[in-house]
Amino acid sequence: MKTAIAALLACAMLLAISQLSANTAAATNGFKVFQFHLGADTYAELRKAPEKAVNRANPLEDDPEAVAAGKLLFEDHCAECHGADAKGGRKAPSLRVSEVRNATPGTLFWLLTNCAVRKKMPAWSKLPEPQRWQLVRFLKAPETVPTPPNRAAKR
Repeated sequence: MKTAIAALLACAMLLAISQLSANTAAATNGFKVFQFHLGADTYAELRKAPEKAVNRANPLEDDPEAVAAGKLLFEDHCAECHGADAKGGRKAPSLRVSEVRNATPGTLFWLLTNCAVRKKMPAWSKLPEPQRWQLVRFLKAPETVPTPPNRAAKR
């Protein structure tokens, strides 16, 4: 009996070591081991926005501070799932893809407000409307958005 338990423990250890080395090799080869897996319907929620929402314009479109404010909101509310760079994480897909880039501001605002329950994304309707529009500005902005100086100093 002791021999069987020892053999079982040895097998479990070998399995754990081989899994760890495989994950390490994958990570060093540029693969994100625990990356969110895309499905055919990953961005399908964007197509569900009603026409009235799709055509809605962002009232902060010309606000030069909206992108930086949106970045801070993203870091506080979205980066945990979508990754710090918005290129996807363990729990959620990239927001730097053409499906999101080509979505209208109104569509993104609608999705933030109403969520994607089946995708486990919470509704952000609790955020004041201007903050949701700031998030939309950040998502529609070029990928490289500098962190505002007052926030960078705190890090």
